[in-house]
Amino acid sequence: MSPDRRTAVAAGSLFLLTEVAAIAGAVLYRPLLGAADGRLAQGADTRALLGVLCELVLVAAVAGTGAALFPVLRRHGEGLALGYAFGRLLEAAVIALGTVAVLALVTLRRDTEAAAGADVALAALHDWTFLLGPNIALGLNTVLLAYLAYRARLVPRFIAVLGLVGGPLICASAVAVMFGAYAQLSVAGSVAALPVFAWELGLAGWLIARGFAPGAVTAARPGAAAAEPAPVRR
Repeated sequence: MSPDRRTAVAAGSLFLLTEVAAIAGAVLYRPLLGAADGRLAQGADTRALLGVLCELVLVAAVAGTGAALFPVLRRHGEGLALGYAFGRLLEAAVIALGTVAVLALVTLRRDTEAAAGADVALAALHDWTFLLGPNIALGLNTVLLAYLAYRARLVPRFIAVLGLVGGPLICASAVAVMFGAYAQLSVAGSVAALPVFAWELGLAGWLIARGFAPGAVTAARPGAAAAEPAPVRR
């Protein structure tokens, strides 16, 4: 297996891991955020801590995608490749901040004498980090990567187009949530997130099964003869 093929498999696997960890984490700690009057159902704190572990896996996987793809992306634009790598680090940092809020909530809700309203503030902190990280930062990072993939023909263009559409759409949806148009967890919000979800799954599946387009990767290597990238089989 060539280095570029290993990179493709690693990046695709990390993208799949981000989806699994994000969904599992949200399912596990969501009851903690919505506990009525701050009262926890039995076992909710344990579930929340398991959700935090999933979020930590998510943080590592998000940062890992930027690091894994950088050697290939830099051949097609070092500035944009650096922007994507640092953008993923920023996204991971914001997710980590929201995870700290969940841990603080577990502590407060175990303490019956916790100050009234403090748990509400922490839940709000988590919701805002969720809006800024896995929505706005994710959308911007998606546009960067999809643009590079489209321009260099690293993957079939219909996959790159999903990212070019989904990135701005999820950013616009986050702005709509910010101004109170609808809730984060709503039908409208879910519909707006579908193209990005499809982009990441499609990208992950293609990278694992097929890797980068050989012509595009070879042509971008230092010293390679200038040539039109070979068309990707669709």
